[in-house]
Amino acid sequence: MVIDTFAERIERGQMRGGERLPSIRSAAQAFGVSKNTMVDAYERLVATGLIESRPGSGFYVSQRRAKAAVVPTPVAVDAVDSVWLLREQLEKRYAVRVGDGRPPPAWTEGSEVGRYLRPVNKPGQRTIPESYGSPYGLLPLRARLAGLLAERAITATPAQLLMTHGANDALDMIVRHFVEPGDAVLVDSPGYYPLFGKLRLAKARLVGVRRQADGPDPDDLAAQAAASGARLFFTQSLAHNPTGCSISLPVAYRVMRVATDHNLIIVDSDPFADVMPASQPRLAALDGLDRVIVVGTFAKTLSASLRSGYIAARADIAAALADLKMITRTNSSGYVEQIVHDLIVSGRYRGHVKRLAGRIREATHRAHETLARLGLSCLGEPSGGFYMWCELPAHIDDEELSRRAAERGILLAPGSAFHPGGNETRPAMRLNIAYLQDPRFEEFMQAQLRAPVETGKTPARKPRPQP
Repeated sequence: MVIDTFAERIERGQMRGGERLPSIRSAAQAFGVSKNTMVDAYERLVATGLIESRPGSGFYVSQRRAKAAVVPTPVAVDAVDSVWLLREQLEKRYAVRVGDGRPPPAWTEGSEVGRYLRPVNKPGQRTIPESYGSPYGLLPLRARLAGLLAERAITATPAQLLMTHGANDALDMIVRHFVEPGDAVLVDSPGYYPLFGKLRLAKARLVGVRRQADGPDPDDLAAQAAASGARLFFTQSLAHNPTGCSISLPVAYRVMRVATDHNLIIVDSDPFADVMPASQPRLAALDGLDRVIVVGTFAKTLSASLRSGYIAARADIAAALADLKMITRTNSSGYVEQIVHDLIVSGRYRGHVKRLAGRIREATHRAHETLARLGLSCLGEPSGGFYMWCELPAHIDDEELSRRAAERGILLAPGSAFHPGGNETRPAMRLNIAYLQDPRFEEFMQAQLRAPVETGKTPARKPRPQP
């Protein structure tokens, strides 16, 4: 009752953006409920994007609202082909469906499977996905994601959002759409090594852009773009994998200037968006999703096994990727998307990411203490994510170090794996803050750091072979 009352007032314009809601105490008295019930109601309204919380001040009607979702309707047919037929079976814009290739949902999902997989949206109300659903993904979830993006100053409609099977699935689709064999593609160096594998499968030519503590080096980005003729740049602005560092606002502005000057499309992964402050600099907020494509995921915040993510892009790019998704995957999982949507609108996801952010802060602090005891340091000031980039003494070979660690049951990620061309100048390793406190790691590293240099000189770093 409380949630519906405030939602109706806001939607009707009876409460305007920026207007302060009654205090928890006074609202609880007005509705005749407990303060705990009132807190839960406000938290769920925050989760829906209707209101926002301002610590120390109270709750206010949100001033940044996503644009309303538009339900697809039948349109003029330009071409009756296989892509059109697949799209219409997923979009379901036609009432009479004699040409559909699937049975009605009630024949399958609505019976046995639905008993176990239907998520609860509201107490006493259960819904199930409608067969395959739209190729863009579950509309209510895309509408809620548009609201979350609006909180980060990124304006997008649900038609600009495409649901995926996680971030790697999103990157794979983007590579398939944009990259032809032999194309030069710009990537962070160090950067996200699974992306390197996808690009090599596409027979692209990887060009590394030096990554610094405050983001990609704009001068190096400009130089590499000019020299290679590349038109695509993959990066991760915030809580970067593998360094853990985030882009600064001045660097973000310079990167966007380079993108304009060299006609670059930037693919910016943002897997930790929900645990990072909404005020953090984001390339898409500066660009308005013109040159920037955002890749998001719930793998880092909910579960790696819950394969759900999204792409936010210009409408024409989103449409082209939706067609590619239909041809290569048919669709993403409506059941998983219903579960994610339920977690968000119920407020449970918001509470979860608050706890997760606290864990990350504590683990980051303890990770710094561990490195200090080892006499090591990390690049920049990582925060908000799981990673640190630790440079090693010059006499240590990071690949050999990883092999020795593996013999003792310890997994280390050598820095050489994160450089697209194996052209790193100093050995390093990526560290996950969640596991850094294990005493076996510290004991192993202490022994390796004490070991004498066998040759008395720095070993040469061999370039990694390119497939």
